[in-house]
Amino acid sequence: MANIKSAKKRIRQTKVRTLRNKIQKTMFRTAIRRFETALSQGDVVTAEEALRFVYARLDRAAQKGAIHKNTASRKKSRLSHRLNQHRQVG
Repeated sequence: MANIKSAKKRIRQTKVRTLRNKIQKTMFRTAIRRFETALSQGDVVTAEEALRFVYARLDRAAQKGAIHKNTASRKKSRLSHRLNQHRQVG
């Protein structure tokens, strides 16, 4: 356990930031799960709406620093690619 006052403050700040990041990550993972569910059921319209919501959640997480902006961009690209593949097949 830390004895120095600044180290104690850092521990408190880290706990708060970790919790904030966890919330952001949970939100976009849930949104991705909803998108994948809609896609697996073959509901392209719902999947498109879910994808827009996923974009917003990923952008927000990147903006808040929970994930890197390139990570958000990569995830958006892969999800949109999956939707486009599904459109061509169905």
